[in-house]
Amino acid sequence: MTVLVTGAGGQLATEMLTTAPDGRRVVALSEVELDIRDHDAVRRIVRDVAPQAIVNAAAYTAVDKAETDIDLAYAVNRDGARNVAEAAAAVGAMCVHVSTDFVFDGTASSPYTPDATPNPLSVYGASKLAGEVSVRAACPGAAIVRTAWVYAPSGKNFVATMLRLMREKGGVRVVSDQIGTPTNARGLAECCWRLIERRAAGLWHWTDAGVASWYDFAVAIAESAVERGLLKSPPTVEPIRTVDFPTPARRPGFSVLDKTSTWAMLGLRAPHWRLPLKVAIEEIAHGVTRDHAIVE
Repeated sequence: MTVLVTGAGGQLATEMLTTAPDGRRVVALSEVELDIRDHDAVRRIVRDVAPQAIVNAAAYTAVDKAETDIDLAYAVNRDGARNVAEAAAAVGAMCVHVSTDFVFDGTASSPYTPDATPNPLSVYGASKLAGEVSVRAACPGAAIVRTAWVYAPSGKNFVATMLRLMREKGGVRVVSDQIGTPTNARGLAECCWRLIERRAAGLWHWTDAGVASWYDFAVAIAESAVERGLLKSPPTVEPIRTVDFPTPARRPGFSVLDKTSTWAMLGLRAPHWRLPLKVAIEEIAHGVTRDHAIVE
């Protein structure tokens, strides 16, 4: 099986390479090699590669910048997603499209199921929701997987940012009233492989298990980093409210995703988020990095 992955160099695409099952040929293309906004280029490359499955891991993810960079956010997250889905449908390939918890407004008091009504608060969330709609229309057999708070041992993410700030400043201030679930990119990649194997059309949710605030996440990062010697001494982690840290884009206050149906269908249950976080911190401590090279 040949699988085409967009967004090479990103966290998910990198882990798709490292977790590929035997017998899978992975062609991972970066934004430079495949700009998903270019309809004709997408069609041409998909036709040439002739994949049996496509994972669209390319996205515009600058949440705050999207508030003023509206056209680009929609060009990538809606139009680009549609281009990929249309190309997949044209060659009969399974399409897996990655979306986000930001499609919800955070007013729920229990985890959001896949059939919960979206109501995004930001341009980023709205553009990703528009992408879901366009993917379903272009490729009815696609699998759309929503995830949240994704990180990996390398790349730009919350874990990397916290470690840098803790080293440089000795402490951080982190919002404690936004609740969700961290997601290790490796587990998300394994989810995508299972979706491909089962050709699981529909809308699915995937994160690690459990819940946390960003403050809880930061505290766990600090504890693991001290244990593994990445930090010489315990940093100060101060909880603050969202109103004390204003941002251009509004975030959902509660965006925990219900994974029950996904776990049952895949036969794959994610561990509590603290376990893969410890593994990631240990890999960082040992200097383990992912190979960002294209594999064919």
